[in-house]
Amino acid sequence: MDMHAKKKIEIIIEAPALNGVLAILDRLQATGYTVLPALAGSGRHGPWDEAGQVTSAGRMVAVLCILDATRLDATLEAVSAYLANRIAIVAVSDVQVIRGAHF
Repeated sequence: MDMHAKKKIEIIIEAPALNGVLAILDRLQATGYTVLPALAGSGRHGPWDEAGQVTSAGRMVAVLCILDATRLDATLEAVSAYLANRIAIVAVSDVQVIRGAHF
């Protein structure tokens, strides 16, 4: 099977920051993304979960974005600037995809 090397950006953010991140991805034509709810986790300040959240202000979401390596630096630069003063975790990894032209 023919596989294509791409990059995956994983962004864990508070829900209120989601629209800003998606606007950046759309503007940079990094349209291969999916948004998932982040239900629970553990970080520097210990475990957390979404139980008891009345509003979306404290709710967390995960944005998974697959893109070509040529778009990675510009995308990370824009996303990092937007998230500079927000709660966020950003990770990048190498992935292989079947339909390379989609990304």
